Formats: sequence, C-alpha cells, structure tokens
Amino acid sequence: MLSHLNIGDVLSILLFLSVLGTLLIGYPIAITLAGISLIFAFIGHQFGTFDYSFLAGLPSRYLGSMLNEVLVAVPLFIFMGLVLERSGIAEALLTTMGQLFGKLRGGLAFSVILVGAMLAASTGVVGATVVTMGLISLPAMMRAGYDKRLIAGTICASSTMAQLIPPSTVLIFIGDILAGVNQAAQLKKGNFTPDPISVGDLFAGALVPGFIMVAIYLVWITYKAIFQPETVPALQMTDEQRRGLPRRVFSALVPPLLLIVAVLGSILLGFATPTESASVGAIGAIILAGLNRKLSFEMIYYAARNTMVTTSIIFTIVLAASMFSLVFRGLGGEHMVEEALKNVPGGPFGAMLAVMAVMFILGFFLDTFEIILIMLPICGPPLIILGLDPVWLGVMIAINLQTSFLTPPFGFTLFYLRSIAPPSMSTATIWLGAIPYVTMQLFVLGIVWAFPPTATWLPKALFQASKPAVTAPAGGQQGGSKGPIQGGKTKFNEDGIPIEDDDPMGFTKRQGTKPKFDKDGIPIDDDDPMGFTKRK
Repeated sequence: MLSHLNIGDVLSILLFLSVLGTLLIGYPIAITLAGISLIFAFIGHQFGTFDYSFLAGLPSRYLGSMLNEVLVAVPLFIFMGLVLERSGIAEALLTTMGQLFGKLRGGLAFSVILVGAMLAASTGVVGATVVTMGLISLPAMMRAGYDKRLIAGTICASSTMAQLIPPSTVLIFIGDILAGVNQAAQLKKGNFTPDPISVGDLFAGALVPGFIMVAIYLVWITYKAIFQPETVPALQMTDEQRRGLPRRVFSALVPPLLLIVAVLGSILLGFATPTESASVGAIGAIILAGLNRKLSFEMIYYAARNTMVTTSIIFTIVLAASMFSLVFRGLGGEHMVEEALKNVPGGPFGAMLAVMAVMFILGFFLDTFEIILIMLPICGPPLIILGLDPVWLGVMIAINLQTSFLTPPFGFTLFYLRSIAPPSMSTATIWLGAIPYVTMQLFVLGIVWAFPPTATWLPKALFQASKPAVTAPAGGQQGGSKGPIQGGKTKFNEDGIPIEDDDPMGFTKRQGTKPKFDKDGIPIDDDDPMGFTKRK
C-alpha cells in the first residue's frame, strides 16, 4: 500500500495529521485549518503536485456559504434555543413533570428524559441543554435520594439527544454537506439525475432512532425501579402539590409542544423550508417568553449576543474548512481516500465501520462541527459511491458523535455536567453513571446499522406523500395503479381518438384522423383553416 503512494498522497496524509496534531495541542481550529492548508498548498506546488488554480474556487465557495439559505437556519435555531433557555420553559416542564411522575419510583428520572427530549426538539443545542437540565434537576434528584451515578448518567444522556433529535444544528450541517457530497458522488457514478438530499430528509431520518433511544432510556429506568428500587425512590407529594396539577401540566406542556409541531411539522410535511421554520421557531420562542412573563430587553440582548458569537465561530470554521477541503482535494487526497476505502475488508460496510471508528475517537478531542467539516467532505463521496444511502449515513454519523460525546473519560457532555455539579459528585461518579447510557446508545447505533429502514423509511414515506398525483393518459397501461384515472373508462373525441381530461377537444391527439381539404383539394390543418401554408 505504502509503495503505491505518490508525493501528493504523502502530502495529503501529512496535511491531515498536521491539522489533527495542531488541534490537539490547542490551537484555534479556524487558524489551524486555513494556515496549515496554505502551507501544504505551497509545498505541494513546489513538488508539482498542487495547482494554485484550486484556490481560485475559494471566493465562490465563501460567497456560496454566505448565500446558502439552509445555513441561515443555524443562527435562528441557536437564537430560539437561547430564548427558551431564559424563558423558564425548562423549569416549568421539569417541575410539573416531576410532580406528575414523582409519586412513582423513577418518576424524576422519567421526567428528566422526557423533558430532555422535548428541549432537544425545541433547541437543538447540547451545551445549553446540559447546563439547564443540570441546574434544575440535579438538586431535586439529589434531595430525593437518587443514586448519584444514575443522576449523572440520566442528565448527560438526556441532554445529548439534542445532537440527534431535530432541529439539531448538527443535522443541519450534516444535511447541507451531504447534499453537495451526494450530488458529486452520483455524478461520478454516472447518475446525472440524482435524487436530492435535504436537511428535512435528515430531520425525518433521525426521528425514529431518536424515539427508539428515548424508549430504551425509559426501559432502563423502569428496570432500576423494579430491581433496584432504592436507587430511584418515589417522591412524597403534598396535598398542595396535587391541587391544580392537571392545569399546571397542561399549561407547561402545550406551549412547547405547539412550538415543536410548528417547527418540525412544517418541515416534515413540506410546508416550509428549515430556514422558514427556524424563523417561526424564533418568533414562537419570543412569544412563549412573553407568555411566561420572562421577556425583556436584557434577555433578547443576551440571546442575540450569544447567537452572534456562536454563529461567528461556527461560520469561521466553515470558511476555513473550505480551504482545507480544496487543498486536500488538490493534492489528490480524495482519490487516495476513495481507493483506501475500496480496499477495506468487508466492502462498503467495512469502509463505513472504519470511518465511524475514526470519527468516534476524534469525538474525544474535537468538537462536532470540526469533525463534520473535516471528515464528511473527505469520506462522504467514497462511501456514497460504494452504495451507502446518504440519509442513513448522516443519521449514523449523528448517533456516533452523540455517543462519543458521552463516552468517558473525554466526553464533552461529562465536562459540561462537571462544571455545575456539587463537590459531593465526583468525576468518577459522573463517568460511571454515563457507561450504561453509552451502552444503550451503542445498541441504538447497532439497530440502525442492522436495520437501515429505521432511518430511511420516514423520509421516503414523506417524499412519496408529498409528490403530486400524476394523471395518466386514459387507455394507457392496463392494470396500473399509479395514476388516479389509470384503468378507468377511456374517453374519445368525435373522430374516435382517445382524449385526456385536460384536453377535452383532443387537439393533442389528432393524429391519423380523416384529412380535411380546401376547395382546391389541398390538405389543411386545424390551425390553418384557409390552407395558406400548404398552397404550392
């Protein structure tokens, strides 16, 4: 293998390793990606393996990123999540859900998981969800006497669902990159009319695995309640807490559920693009904050400022990653990766396993966006060329990174919780609490791996449902069932020619009818009644 490498391949490998090594040292990712890529572009040009014309595409790429309407959804969803974080919705949900399920063993853990899923579907931001859930639920669960390991694992696991459950900002970037990657891969395969991949497809594909994950978490808590009841004690409810509980549950659940339906429903049903639904979500979050009497200029300023900071960081990385991908491709790295993945034992799934393993390990050290922007443009085209479904691939990557972020000892989510946990909850306790949930997430990853329709069925069903009904010609293929009138009674015009409902006069079917002549015996057309064009 190594003997077949040329100078461009060696430089591509060194470029990738140099970027990873510099990031692990702690240098800013944008400077690292752009700076090291330019250095290797210069070195490659000196060896005659890199053409500077590749860099000529940078301005158009940068302009394309700024004009990309799909990516406009990212700051809008971030803003929505930050407003909801300060609007008191999480507190109201956890309080009322805790009172609703608290009388059951494990009721508080049930509440944390369900509220975590709802917040994930409302915000899509992991860090904010971990901090919010931890600050609210951690003290309540400790006062109730829950096992500290179970507390830590439940809070971390329920918060990481923001990586997978739409409208995840991670899925937005995966979907946007996969759209271009899939088109390039299909063209390379000779398919010049590929089916487009959208962010909405990724949202739909992630829903079923997300629901499966929530269900498995709840089954785990149920198991603990039955066989280890001392770890998940029930709460003692007072008469005052029971009084008016249905009304409080209704008022706490309905607003965020309506927001989720408005945001996700509009995307999945095809009523709106992700950007349009994100706009609705941002406005809806402001309205909910007003209804909770938490809306203020200070809150809007906080959300807008943090949205600007986060968005600036993300898109600076996006622009730097464009430089990296161009230089890597110019050095011939893309072809090298494609050949390497083709030669991995096990065929397409062996190649997929290798890529997933690398991404999982990188998740210990790099942020989600860094991994996606570096790895997906490199490994995505070869995997799709090998025949993998792009939607399935995107969902698998999202679950894989979610699991990596929860895995001790380097999972980012664990550090988020460590920053707000009391001294009595040690780092080792947090690690041990995360292990069962990591196992469950790996189990879900295995389910999606073994049964790809869990990720592809819903997008295909929604696509088929959104296709307009095609009116088939009457008297066409018999026995068919696609068209609404196929196989029905055929209609004819006065000349015995079959006609369509949208052509009642049969103008488009008048072929082979009895010819008409003018007074001189010259054939004429219906659109030339005087026969001027035929008089010779």
